[in-house]
Amino acid sequence: MDQPRDTTDRFAPRFDVAGLVTAIVVDADTRALLMVAHMNDVAIRLTQETGQAHFWSRSRAALWRKGETSGNGLALVEMRVDCDQDALLLLVRPAGPACHTGRRSCFYRRVDADGALTFLDDDAQN
Repeated sequence: MDQPRDTTDRFAPRFDVAGLVTAIVVDADTRALLMVAHMNDVAIRLTQETGQAHFWSRSRAALWRKGETSGNGLALVEMRVDCDQDALLLLVRPAGPACHTGRRSCFYRRVDADGALTFLDDDAQN
């Protein structure tokens, strides 16, 4: 614990070379893992200011608010940061499915030992 980020009481995200931190998104009520995304400083600020989750899309190279087209937004309940401040945990209340496929979670497939993917039903994701 010799790093200042480990002991400070100030939020000082450690962005990667692209200016991003990983954001793990979890349902605040069920604790189900919903999605993983990335946030830059603007996405963090907008999320804090509006109470709605904003992210940086690496594929589109653009800022986006979750649900801006689908209506399936993520209302922020709490934002946490890990010990060295290079990852965030967003506890949210989803207004619908979190995954762009229409599923509740982006983690709807299990990787089997033989490399096959097994699709899970919604109840198996908790």
